[in-house]
Amino acid sequence: MINAPAGLPEGCGLLHLSEVDGTNAEAMRRVLGGERGPLWIISDRQTAGRGRSGRAWASEPGNLFASFIAALDCQPAKAAQLSLVAGIATVEAIRRARPMPGLRLKWPNDVLIGTAKAGGILVESTSRPAPPRTVAVIGFGLNLVAAPQDLGRAATFLAAHGLVLSPREALCFLAHTMNDWIRIWDGGEGFAQVREAWLERAGPKGEALTVNAAGGPVSGTFAGLDDTGALLLDDADGRQLSFAFGDVMLAVKDDSA
Repeated sequence: MINAPAGLPEGCGLLHLSEVDGTNAEAMRRVLGGERGPLWIISDRQTAGRGRSGRAWASEPGNLFASFIAALDCQPAKAAQLSLVAGIATVEAIRRARPMPGLRLKWPNDVLIGTAKAGGILVESTSRPAPPRTVAVIGFGLNLVAAPQDLGRAATFLAAHGLVLSPREALCFLAHTMNDWIRIWDGGEGFAQVREAWLERAGPKGEALTVNAAGGPVSGTFAGLDDTGALLLDDADGRQLSFAFGDVMLAVKDDSA
């Protein structure tokens, strides 16, 4: 059974576009023009969607392309934790619609079903000298009805697993769970609870993976997250390494990095 979504949370604005270069790009333009949110921007089509590190994001018709603008009184360095907050919120939004076996997170910003990528998150922010000190743009791409076939890695979509949602329905679920988890995160003061919740929704400790870091690939096993949200990896030499940045590949042929 698929549950029905509520409307958007009280106080949240919505801008629905038929086409845009990218919802994050549009959101950032509005932030630079004075927008402080909370505002959701959703588009039926993106012509130049982006993922992490400037990668192109395939914008298949019928999928969710949305960005959330939020003014936050937190240190700019804490804004990176919003990738983890948004990941939890995305998993919870899907679960509220319908339980889905195999749904999980991969550090820092991927939503998987099994080992196949079903969605991704892109966080961008600007800082200000006076409160609110940070204005964040949190972008979501969620495969609802189709997945790109040319990623060189496994990808999937929710409808293939029995959950059929329109972009607007998915957004309504997501808006409520984001509200909940941003409140729990509380500008970083509640990160311990976020960290625990993220680990509960991620792969098991000891899972084999490789981090493509600035100095080259590093292989080992997943050892959790540190108190800031950085990835912990145990390598073959018995060292525990910490990564604040990097792409993670699971040690399976159909990884979803």
